[in-house]
Amino acid sequence: MNRVYVCSCFGITEKQVKEHAEAGACTPRQIASVSKAGTDCGSCVRRIQGILGRGACPRRELLDQGNGTAALSEDMAPAGVEAVSPNRLREAA
Repeated sequence: MNRVYVCSCFGITEKQVKEHAEAGACTPRQIASVSKAGTDCGSCVRRIQGILGRGACPRRELLDQGNGTAALSEDMAPAGVEAVSPNRLREAA
């Protein structure tokens, strides 16, 4: 299996970053809060920013509208990815 590591310090792959983003983590800081990626040497932060892109974050828009709880429920999180609660997203931002 071909794994593309984004964070060598914690063994976080590009696929994992994308899964966390789909679960609601829209910034490198939010990715760090759920995976530790970017919290040791920091060399992966720019790569994480590139993966996340600069587009709108649908999860963030739902949070701003007050609908984040339903959108970020554990049922919506990809397998093996911790769901990110709205409060946790706000704290990480």
